[in-house]
Amino acid sequence: MTGFDVDAMLERFHQRAEAAKRRALPPIAGEERQLFLRQQEADYTDYSIIGAASWQTENGFLVLRIDMRPPES
Repeated sequence: MTGFDVDAMLERFHQRAEAAKRRALPPIAGEERQLFLRQQEADYTDYSIIGAASWQTENGFLVLRIDMRPPES
């Protein structure tokens, strides 16, 4: 795929993670509030993981590498 900028895509995911983190809480209460907060956390986690990936191409495939090892103490 010519013209596709993988680094720009990963940067957009990083920006989405920050936007999810700062997302304003709508005027909701109770169970809906908890569902919103859980979704906000999931969005942040998903976008952050992809945004932090390194990449390469292998045999025409885009391969994202995501380090899932726990941080060293």
